[in-house]
Amino acid sequence: MTRSVHRTHRIRRTARVAGAGAAALLALSACSSSSDADADADSAGAPSSSAKLSGQVTVFAAASLKESFTTLGETFEKQHPGTEVTFNFAGSDTLAASITGGAPADVFASASPKTMATVTDAGAAAGTPVTFVRNQLEIATLPGNPGHVSSLKDLTDSGLKVVLCDKTVPCGAAAQKALDASGLELTPVSYEQDVKAALTKVELKEADAAVVYKTDVKAAGDKVSGVGFPESAEAVNDYPITLLKDAPNTDAAKAFIELVRSAEGQRVLTGAGFRTP
Repeated sequence: MTRSVHRTHRIRRTARVAGAGAAALLALSACSSSSDADADADSAGAPSSSAKLSGQVTVFAAASLKESFTTLGETFEKQHPGTEVTFNFAGSDTLAASITGGAPADVFASASPKTMATVTDAGAAAGTPVTFVRNQLEIATLPGNPGHVSSLKDLTDSGLKVVLCDKTVPCGAAAQKALDASGLELTPVSYEQDVKAALTKVELKEADAAVVYKTDVKAAGDKVSGVGFPESAEAVNDYPITLLKDAPNTDAAKAFIELVRSAEGQRVLTGAGFRTP
């Protein structure tokens, strides 16, 4: 009887040890499975390392973006050796017409949602355009403001030669909106096809003043003087950017757009006088 009891105890101890061992093995297995699952989850959640970017990225951008985008293009090329960013700066309406006409490009950055709509309505954009900056109008005058321009109304003085952007261009449409808001009528000596052309007229002293963007006045430095006017608040332009549907270099184009929208890109743009969305 005693031997049987001892044997029973040994069997129970053995069972307990075996059970504990099995439990330990199960726990280790569970931990291993959990670790593997976590690793898989981390791998799935983390962005995959992108392939090395290379080749040319063609960006069609509103003329007012020339200085800031040129800087960002240089930054992009340094960040991604082997890439080259080429730009086509012009009036947004001209660029939109080129894109819908089949001109090869990777990215379109417009100075207004209306001109961007020309591209999206034609099915030439990949995805939904995103507003990345805003811009406001300002009056550019000859250095020192010899005409003593202090308001939008002063531009109606018949003794001043004033230049506006064409009404089909975002800066021209915005200027007209500001004039309408103030109940003013203005007959310029010329309508220009983009904001840089309008500004150049003042820089060359071929005009006394032009309605352009704050960013253009800032970029011109001491070549012009800037005069703000309250009606400009009625005509602030949103700038949308998009990847184009038939982009020849999609990966690099996406990376350029990411740079434009990044904190670094926004510092360059706001430093040029643009406003955040």
